[in-house]
Amino acid sequence: MIKRIFLFLLTNILVLVTISIIIALAEHFLWIKISGYGLNYTWVLIYAAIVWFSGAFISLAISRWMAKRAYNIVLIEEKDLHSLSSKEQFFYQTVKNISQNKWIKLPEIGIYDSAEPNAFATGPSKNRSLVAVSTWLIETMNVDEIEWVIAHEMAHILNWDMVTMTLLQGIINTFVVFLSRILSTLISNYFRSDEEDNSWADLTYFISSIVLDIIFSILASIAIMAYSRKREFAADLGSAKLVWKDKMIRALRKLQNMQDMMATDGLDKSSTFNISSKNVGWFMAIFSSHPALDDRIKALENNYSI
Repeated sequence: MIKRIFLFLLTNILVLVTISIIIALAEHFLWIKISGYGLNYTWVLIYAAIVWFSGAFISLAISRWMAKRAYNIVLIEEKDLHSLSSKEQFFYQTVKNISQNKWIKLPEIGIYDSAEPNAFATGPSKNRSLVAVSTWLIETMNVDEIEWVIAHEMAHILNWDMVTMTLLQGIINTFVVFLSRILSTLISNYFRSDEEDNSWADLTYFISSIVLDIIFSILASIAIMAYSRKREFAADLGSAKLVWKDKMIRALRKLQNMQDMMATDGLDKSSTFNISSKNVGWFMAIFSSHPALDDRIKALENNYSI
């Protein structure tokens, strides 16, 4: 836990330092001011775009590095396959086959020790990606179910989902910062005077910008999560083109049964599964990155003619 917190803080410090350097260079060489209070709205928008797009793409660029260290992922090499279990070999070979069929570079393939059902794909591009699964998933699921999980994650890679989500977050968060600065300026102007000390107005601007950033970020996350759920349906469609659709439905139903069993036992670890989500209330559902399993099964049964 301490290591993960340290890596998280280190990443954010590196992002902030990089953004600060970019802004400092722009202000020095372009003779413009794009940070601070009371600016032209055009430059406020530029400032917001630099901050969020820089941060988003830096995070995307180092996503594989971060994932490997945060989860202590052990990468699988082809030369070591003979020493692995049959399911681990199947995992590696399935990723390799899909990569070759779709003419992309083989992703990094890894397994990490966890008692939770989990799988994810990350990376800055189709040819610089990572697919990882937990030991629990490898040990518990059969080869058909593992094949669907892999196909689903590979569909995310083939659909450029990591990049499109980064672009969406960059655009939305740019306007979060932009709108919060505009409203903060209007609020602080109420306390601002040309003849008096404006320290209170400056403090009001600072506090209101932080509060509005938080509020707008929460609202923005609703749109981002809605798009994420849409991409999950698209990944199901993509994986249905890679493997037999009935395998997917059986795997999703097994996840449903596991969720019910874990909830009954008070464990409910399946909520961490990056390719599944249980049925929740409408308020929690709008903040969920994944559709409910019932909805995904119905979509496969009724809408996808694969």
